[in-house]
Amino acid sequence: MSQIYDETYAAAEELVGISGIKEGNLCVVGCSTSEVSGKRIGSSGTVEVAQEIVKALLDVFGKKGIHLAAQCCEHLNRALVIERSEAEKRGYEIVCAVPHPHAGGSFATTVYHTFEDPVLVREIKADAGIDIGNTLIGMHLKRVAVPVRLEHNRIGSAQLNAARTRPEYIGGERAQYE
Repeated sequence: MSQIYDETYAAAEELVGISGIKEGNLCVVGCSTSEVSGKRIGSSGTVEVAQEIVKALLDVFGKKGIHLAAQCCEHLNRALVIERSEAEKRGYEIVCAVPHPHAGGSFATTVYHTFEDPVLVREIKADAGIDIGNTLIGMHLKRVAVPVRLEHNRIGSAQLNAARTRPEYIGGERAQYE
């Protein structure tokens, strides 16, 4: 289990360093604990694996002031667990459900029971994201997502993908960009 914590911590630290996300930003994470354990997504999730991943993410994001949004599985329409204060501050629509391991997934369930005042929201527009085990987080990123290649690209047996976002380029040939 300590290896899962270490791999998650390293990947989250690397994403923060590369992506430029900062205090007050929102990072979406989707995670299949089944994939981390070397099984097929949705087949054998475990809270014990989720607890290590959640602890590592909160250790990294907490010290940077980055807010975590945990994507639920398809059985809750990929709703997201987020702190109520963040949902209200950002004007996100709160929906009624409580994730559990077989509807929401072990990861989202663990985040829900770890947060101080959790709610589920229908959708968000995150500044960056980590996808552990091909859970398809792209729908919850801001409009222009940019893949981030991480050296730490596996957690357990699960493939890890990451992304950051950037403002959309608008204008034409006369436009200038930063």
